Amino acid sequence: MRIGSILENQKIEKRIAVTPDIVKKYISLGFEIILSENYGFHLGIKDDQYKDQGAKISKDESEILNSSDIIVQIGMLSENKSSNIKENQILIGALNPYNNKEKLQSLAKKKINLFSLELLPRITRAQSMDILSSQANLAGYKAVIESFANFEKAIPMMMTAAGTVPAAKVLVVGAGVAGLQAIATAKRMGAIVFATDVRMASKEQVESLGGKFLTVEGSENLETEGGYAKEASDDFKKKQEELLSENLKKIDIVICTALIPGKKAPLIIKENMVNNMQAGSFIYDLAAIQGGNTSFTEVDKIIEKNGVRIMGESNILNKLPVSASSLYAKNVFNFVDNLLDKENKKININLEDEIIEKTIIK
Repeated sequence: MRIGSILENQKIEKRIAVTPDIVKKYISLGFEIILSENYGFHLGIKDDQYKDQGAKISKDESEILNSSDIIVQIGMLSENKSSNIKENQILIGALNPYNNKEKLQSLAKKKINLFSLELLPRITRAQSMDILSSQANLAGYKAVIESFANFEKAIPMMMTAAGTVPAAKVLVVGAGVAGLQAIATAKRMGAIVFATDVRMASKEQVESLGGKFLTVEGSENLETEGGYAKEASDDFKKKQEELLSENLKKIDIVICTALIPGKKAPLIIKENMVNNMQAGSFIYDLAAIQGGNTSFTEVDKIIEKNGVRIMGESNILNKLPVSASSLYAKNVFNFVDNLLDKENKKININLEDEIIEKTIIK
C-alpha cells in the first residue's frame, strides 16, 4: 500500500500533510511513502530527512498521484492534478465540500473515495483526527499575536514612576476553539478579556480562562447537536447588537472568530459599531475568508475606518506553517490508521463507522 502527497500551491498554502516523524509511523503500519521533490524545503525540511525515515522522493507529481493508493493533502487538488487520480484511489484532506461541491461530486462519480476532514463528527474517538480544532487553536493564538503587534499601546498594565499604563481591553467574538485560545493567550499577556458567543455553554469555559462573558439578556442556546454555532434569530441579533455597541466603546482590540460551517460568516460588527469605537482600536477578523464578521473586512488587507483598523487574512496559518503542519499531519495519520484493517493489512471503508460515514463525499 502506498501513500503519496504533493506540494500545495505555494502562493496560497505553505502547510504540508506529511512530516518526517509521521513517515516512520506510516511505515510501521505497512505503508510505503512517496513525496514530491523539495516537499518540505520551504519549511526547512530537506528531502534527506524524509529519506532517512524511509520515504521515497519523486520529481514526477503525476506519477505520485497515479500510483498512490491514498493521497493526503491540505486542500483540494487543481482540476489538472486531480485528473491523475483513478478509480478506487483515496483522497484525504480539507477538501472544502461547501465551495467545491461540483468538483467533488464529479470525482466521486469516477468512484474515487474522497474524505473531507472538516466533516468529522464531534465524538471522543474523532478528537485525535480533528483538523478544525488543531488548526483553530493555532489560529486563535496567532490572531492575538498579530493584533498585539499592530496595536500601538502596551498590553499589560504597567505601574511606573511616571504613571500607570492601563491594561488593554480585548473582546473575543465567538468562543469556539479559536476564540478560547485567543482568550487564554490575551489573558496570559496581561489584557483584560471579554467574550461573547451564541452558545450559552461557552460562558463557563470563558470564565474558567479568566474572561468576562457578555450575555445577551434572555438569550437562547444556539448550539447544534454537533457542538457548532447555528444561525441566530433576528430578535437575538438585535439584542446582541445593542450589547456589543455599548461594550465596543471601551474595547481596544477585537478578535472575531465567529463562523457557521458551510455558510457566510455572520455579520456581527456593523458600520455604526465601528464608528463608535475609540480611534486607535484594532480588529482582527479570523472569519475574513468567509465574508468576515465586520462590515469592512477585506481579505489580506488592513482597512482603516474612523481611526479603527480592521485586518483580515486569507490563511493566518501560513504564518505558523511548521506548527500547523505538525498537528495536521498527526490528525491525518490518525484518520488513516482508523481506515486500516490491521488484521488483513488493507484499507477498509466501513460505512458503519461514524467517522468514515460522516467524512466520505458521496
